Amino acid sequence: MSSAAESKEIQKIGNLLLDQSRPLKERFRALFTLKNLGGDEAIACISQCFSDPSALLKHECAYCLGQMQDLKAVSILKEILEDASEDPIVRHEAGEALGALAPPDLLDLLKKYTQDPAVEVSETCQLALERVQWVHSATKEDGLSDNPYNSVDPAPPCADFSTQQLREILLDEKQTLFQRYRAMFALRNKGNIESIAALTEGMKCSSALFRHEIAFVLGQIQSEAATKQLIKNLRDTSEHPMVRHECAEALGAIASEECMNVLKEYQKDPERVVRESCDVALDMCDYEKGEEFQYADTLQHLSS
Repeated sequence: MSSAAESKEIQKIGNLLLDQSRPLKERFRALFTLKNLGGDEAIACISQCFSDPSALLKHECAYCLGQMQDLKAVSILKEILEDASEDPIVRHEAGEALGALAPPDLLDLLKKYTQDPAVEVSETCQLALERVQWVHSATKEDGLSDNPYNSVDPAPPCADFSTQQLREILLDEKQTLFQRYRAMFALRNKGNIESIAALTEGMKCSSALFRHEIAFVLGQIQSEAATKQLIKNLRDTSEHPMVRHECAEALGAIASEECMNVLKEYQKDPERVVRESCDVALDMCDYEKGEEFQYADTLQHLSS
């Protein structure tokens, strides 16, 4: 495909992302297609979406910008983090994305927002600060466990610990979140039934940010062994919407009949971010049960 033709195609996909009249599931597919394509035009299209009324979509836009690993996204993410009028779920994801990009000149900014009034933002910026410091440390540790998921994580997984040792770190609320996140990702990478059991225990810990990230990694693992706890947290209307949203998306990744039935039940939840997550998760269920090579494979006909 010529550069002109590719640019035209990116613009078509970007127009779909920005079209509020289209179903959210289609716009999500457009977003992840742009993430996979990368480049300046894809970043520009994603950046335009931060005026959208959907906090869920803006949150995913911030996530994708971090995963793209292109420093051209730093300025827009910085602007979102600094916008006190923005939904904390979106600001949190912007902070996490800055940590994923790890620009060393933003340490002062991240330090500032470790004191943010929104706890999900302050905790995220503390994690991002520690990740950036870790990335640029001359004494960066070796011996990390392999990451089979190709994701840029908020903390590096530690290695050379038993599952029981990792469980103890994960559940120890006296440890820093950074160390507990390291244990979390190491347990995810192990992926055995004992590790999954330890992670589901973490869904009862005090930090909503922590619970939300555990739900995310359980979705990456896609084990039905996590279904019961994910459903429990989704059903809990006193649970933080950020956690319930992530539980819904994890259930969509697991994609069992039980998961689909529960997601349908919560498509009309009073919390917008929850009901939208259920819609997107059900689309993910269709993908997991289908034969598409990639989640965004069916996008071509949608953008035509």
